[in-house]
Amino acid sequence: MPSVLVIDDDRVVRHLISQAFEHSDVRVLPAGTAEEGLKLIEERHPDAVLLDIMLPGGSGLEAFRKIHEQDSKLPVIFITALDSSDTAIEAMKLGAYDYLLKPLDLPHLETLVRQAFEIRRLANVPVGVPGAQRAEGKGDLLVGRSSKMQEVYKAVGRVAPQDVTVLVRGESGTGKELVARAIYQHSARVNGPFLAVNCAAIPDALLESELFGHEKGSFTGADQRRIGKFEQCTGGTLFLDEVGDMSPLVQSKLLRVLQQQEFERVGGNQTIKTDVRVVAATNRNLEKMVADGEFRPDLYYRLSGFAIHLPSLRERPDDLLLLVDHCLVQFNRELNKEVDGVASEALDLLAKYSWPGNIRELQNVLKQAMLQATGPVLVPEFLPAHLRESPGAPGDEDDHDGVDGDLHGFVAQRLSADTNNLYAETLEVVERYLVTRVLRVAEGNQSKAAKILGITRGSLRNKIRSLGISIDRLVKIEDDLMAAESLHPL
Repeated sequence: MPSVLVIDDDRVVRHLISQAFEHSDVRVLPAGTAEEGLKLIEERHPDAVLLDIMLPGGSGLEAFRKIHEQDSKLPVIFITALDSSDTAIEAMKLGAYDYLLKPLDLPHLETLVRQAFEIRRLANVPVGVPGAQRAEGKGDLLVGRSSKMQEVYKAVGRVAPQDVTVLVRGESGTGKELVARAIYQHSARVNGPFLAVNCAAIPDALLESELFGHEKGSFTGADQRRIGKFEQCTGGTLFLDEVGDMSPLVQSKLLRVLQQQEFERVGGNQTIKTDVRVVAATNRNLEKMVADGEFRPDLYYRLSGFAIHLPSLRERPDDLLLLVDHCLVQFNRELNKEVDGVASEALDLLAKYSWPGNIRELQNVLKQAMLQATGPVLVPEFLPAHLRESPGAPGDEDDHDGVDGDLHGFVAQRLSADTNNLYAETLEVVERYLVTRVLRVAEGNQSKAAKILGITRGSLRNKIRSLGISIDRLVKIEDDLMAAESLHPL
């Protein structure tokens, strides 16, 4: 009979987990302290461990290290009420099997435990990962406790100590550089430099020189030798943002650096050795670019050996309040303001907006609002007009005639924001309006709405979830309209 050791000082948690496995073939071994748990590991040899991150007399991370000293292949699943991304990354970096937040989803926990049993049974897959020195000073600024962000933290924790190239994928404004910095902060290269280059912001003619440097006289205006980022960053981590915007020439030179860690400066003959870890990022479809001959397939495979997908803000609506709180604290300090919160009506507007610019747009919106704020609470009047008038915002439910006016303002706003993803952003605005309108006509009946739209009910459910549409709210709006018509017949 397989057994799972539960190390948690909370008796209620131990009891709940014991009950979850009560009618199964799993034996639960409870322990209230790390010392009790370590003794049970020595005596009972459990097949998996559930370990609380906060224990009396010491941290769960320290207990984890001791567990691995006793049995390096024993799968450990951390359980905690902490929101910190640092904790999740550190746990995964040390080699934890997984990481769960309280309150516990017991069916999911049971699934994870059984998966851990299988890992234990196979025994040929290393669980321990060589640790790296933690970065001193402030940790990374990744914010969120949604399941999608937890997966990001786990991926960072797994790959940070491994000296391999990483590709971070996600829409503009999702925080790809923050992920790159987190990888750097939790890597063995933390004492080396971290440099970032936005490949899309530098003209093709200058990007090669920016990355690889140039010799004096190599081109007009090159009046002295210049050291490029790959030389400056020796021993550290180089973040290449928007790598999909590189010219074929720069792509070929980057491939050589990744393969051989060597290059020549522009206009030079001397081969220069370097030692740089590359973290690349893109918001483009590299697979399509490879198929269209716009991106080297060999470079694509080099970059995508380990990929991390960073979700858009609309894919993790549960994190919105955390992000808002984080921004308020940050901007209060920067702007010398004392804004304590956001009015419920303004929060509703923030929640209904699709955020095509993601976290960067949210930060800009909140910063503008705080600059205008005259009191301790942000009210809707402080928010930009395009957000107050966006499809799905409160007060727009009566506008059944179309989205032309909204689209005009939206497109104008996005153009002024120098977007490079306008097609997809505009399609989402139109799609949100269309799905919302049809659901309202169908009075929230998803089967009827799917039939009208000509898609399956499963596809409609996915769209409702990804677009953040509230069925209950739509039905309530329809009921309110009907009630109003009965009171004031035409």
